[in-house]
Amino acid sequence: MGKRKSSAKAPAKAPAPKLDTQFNCPFCNSTKTVTCTMDWESEKGRVECVACHEGFDSPINHLTEAVDIYSDWLDACENANA
Repeated sequence: MGKRKSSAKAPAKAPAPKLDTQFNCPFCNSTKTVTCTMDWESEKGRVECVACHEGFDSPINHLTEAVDIYSDWLDACENANA
């Protein structure tokens, strides 16, 4: 009599990549100096550079991440310069 075939193990899922929480400043070009704070009670997010103290406020919701506020800031900078 032969052996039973063993079922193959399912391949391990790769973990989702983590999103950045510190960013580069578009004004002073410092690396990793922009930090993001989110105030869920007032539904406002703020990104601010610790080197040049430039900042930006944006409305947030339960789906908003730090990178979303940073990209809103970059979009606002591009619109102001256009």
